[in-house]
Amino acid sequence: MKEILKNRFISYITIDSQSDEASENCPSTKGQFEVANLVKSELEKIGLKDIVLDKNCYLTALLPSNSGNSVPAIGFIAHFDTAPDCSGKDVKPQIVKNYDGKELKLGNSGLTLKAEEAYKGHDLITTDGTTLLGADDKAGVTEIVTAVEYLTQHPEIKHGDIFVGFTPDEEIGRGADLFPLDRFKAKWAYTVDGGPLGEFEYENFNAASATVEFEGVSIHPGTAKDVMINSQTLAAKFHTEMPEMETPEHTDGYDGFFHLTDMEGCTEHSKLVYIIRDFDAENFQKRQDFLMNKADEWNKKLGAERVKVTIKESYRNMYEKVVSHQHILDLAKDAMKNAGVEPKVVPIRGGTDGARLSYMGLPCPNLFTGGHNFHGRYEYISLNSMEKAVETIINIAKQVK
Repeated sequence: MKEILKNRFISYITIDSQSDEASENCPSTKGQFEVANLVKSELEKIGLKDIVLDKNCYLTALLPSNSGNSVPAIGFIAHFDTAPDCSGKDVKPQIVKNYDGKELKLGNSGLTLKAEEAYKGHDLITTDGTTLLGADDKAGVTEIVTAVEYLTQHPEIKHGDIFVGFTPDEEIGRGADLFPLDRFKAKWAYTVDGGPLGEFEYENFNAASATVEFEGVSIHPGTAKDVMINSQTLAAKFHTEMPEMETPEHTDGYDGFFHLTDMEGCTEHSKLVYIIRDFDAENFQKRQDFLMNKADEWNKKLGAERVKVTIKESYRNMYEKVVSHQHILDLAKDAMKNAGVEPKVVPIRGGTDGARLSYMGLPCPNLFTGGHNFHGRYEYISLNSMEKAVETIINIAKQVK
């Protein structure tokens, strides 16, 4: 199976399908359709039914039940796009057979990589140091396609209806925007979009963006005394009053944070943009209240409405929707154990299509792909772990009762 996984994965990652936040189209880049058409043709050859690739680059298909029993329909989901954080053009993967645990040269880039000790003896795929690899999430696409292919080749493995779905633009937060639930009739699903071997996630941040705007008074600096109010100065002072240790660089695990992502301005008008993240719903609300109250304090101090905060929620912690479906979680953990993989339940310090889909009525925790160091030139994946991901998907399919 390693050879199948390797060849299929490489055929996907050598297509540039980075998403583009500046684009208002769906998908945001044409390369995503190139991957989608390749996957569609593979699903057709495998023999799946009801294959639809729509105008927005959402691909769905059905592997029909071969069980004589009434079995709930389930689904598996991955995304076509790769992150815009690092170039995804002209990906030239390196194949490392039987990794010896030593430093690896990444092509001629001058960069080196030392994989985790646990991967000694594994077959790895790395970058050449000039691009990202694209395991996030073309590894997930590869593993889902390979798993359903295996199931069609082994009809002795009984399963219910299995829906597969592939989305565009997950990396820019739009993957669930137009997800076709009308043709994806699973009772629950799993995104295959996680990291290292055994990683299993069903908690993610509650997320919002906050724009803080500052209104100043502009006048010629030569006659500015007691008249000018520099909005940039207001913005700078405001930011110094934010919690210094509640930022990404000082937090991990279940810690929440404020993160200043953008700033712009002139004397008359300035703007700070923050993202707000917290796992706990009550603390998430407190963070939003903190900003609103801070603006009120400033306006009272300034004697005018010069600070305005606008908050827009992005997504919520899927835990609130998934925890009531304990059998979904137990099923995945048992499937991993039966594949010889120890489940490692960790929180997602970010978002996922599965979080939004869970709030759209499709409970959707997240399975590992086997990848490491996503979104950058040090990204790599173990083919051995990819095999275990495929085995986990197959085990879930056959264990559903």
